[in-house]
Parts: sequence; C-alpha cells; structure tokens
Amino acid sequence: MLRAANGLSYAPWGETRIGETDLERLVGAVPSVMSPALKNRAYYFVPLAIADTGETLVAPSYTVELGDRAVCHRNTSFGTTEAVFLSTRLVEDRFGLAFEFFINVAHNFVEAAGVPESFSQLVWSQAEAQVRGETSQDAWESRRRAQDTNGKKTIDERARGTFYDASFSDALAIYMLSLAVDFDYHDLREREYPLLAAPALAERLRHVASLFPPNSGYEFQILYRRKG
Repeated sequence: MLRAANGLSYAPWGETRIGETDLERLVGAVPSVMSPALKNRAYYFVPLAIADTGETLVAPSYTVELGDRAVCHRNTSFGTTEAVFLSTRLVEDRFGLAFEFFINVAHNFVEAAGVPESFSQLVWSQAEAQVRGETSQDAWESRRRAQDTNGKKTIDERARGTFYDASFSDALAIYMLSLAVDFDYHDLREREYPLLAAPALAERLRHVASLFPPNSGYEFQILYRRKG
C-alpha cells in the first residue's frame, strides 16, 4: 500500500498498463483538504475487478472472458478499511480511468463529509432560475423530481437532498478531472439528459475550487472556446 503526498492510500496490482508517474499524477490531483474524510479509504488499480460473485475477485491481467465478467469498480471492506478496486483495462484511455477514479473519490467524500451548504444554495438557485441541463442522469432526474410539485408550493425535500448529493459529487469529480487531464467539457455528454450550460458549470467549479484549492503542482483553469 502506498500513501500519496496528499494523504490518499492507493496501490497498483497486476498488468494495469498505467505508468508509475501517471498514476502518481492521477492520485495526487485529489486536494489534500479532502484526505481526512477519506482516511479509511484505499484505492486499488487492478486490470479487472470481477462482478459480484459472493467474494471479491480481481484479475492480474486482461482476457476477453474475464473482461466480460468485469465491472468498472468494486467496493469491499477489509476491517476498518473501505477498499475500492478500479478496473484499468475496461476503459480506453486515461480520461476514462481518471473520471472513474474521481467520481468514486467524490462519492466517497460526500458519503463521509456531506455537501457544503454554500454549494447547495448555489445549485438550488440555478435550478430555480431554470438553468438548462445538469451534470449527470442522477442530478437531472432528482432535480426534476424536486421541482415537480404538481402545482403545490411544497418541495420534495428527499429529491432535493439527492440532487445536492449528485450535483456536488459531479462537480467535485469534474473539478479533480480538470486538475489531472485537459479535456473538452462535451466529452462528458450523455444522451439521456441535456448537459448543464457551461457558464453554470463554471460557477459551480469555481466554488468547488475555493473550497478545495489545488495541491502544489496542479492548476485549475477554465478555457472557453470561441467560434470563428
């Protein structure tokens, strides 16, 4: 088991096809201020994490047969440690692996620390202003349910809480992804829901960056591509 400079516990195992330097850069993008909430988490980068069979199975290398049985990640407990096994051979590029890692880290953080009130206020103000789109299917659906009052003045508080969790996890993951990899926002697009308007996402990311500043050697930057 290795411990990154930011305090995160991680380890590679098997034929991951990830260089040591690339893996260190990936793990090191998680802001140090988040580490206390992740102290009982460990992230294992393995070729394949096999789907639930009643026991935790990982493969040391890739085969087509094992690939058909694998999942993007598996969670399991070892005493007081919550382990996350990430399949490195089920994604096609560094972008895919990075986002899978960061979305797991983000969900783990939210589970332990919750959502900052300031972020909840921000995203709800955007929802009330009918800002177009969202950052994931979960965020989109929970936002829709929270606001679908059928003419009543009451808000579905359970759905609103789910919306806060989902939108914060998404924003946190996208923020960390931006620290580790240069990417186009539209690379995150899925067909089932409209992607959140770029200015609204930028506002969320800047807020997240103010709460969780980048570690030394990492830089947060948003660039807008102009037409023409």
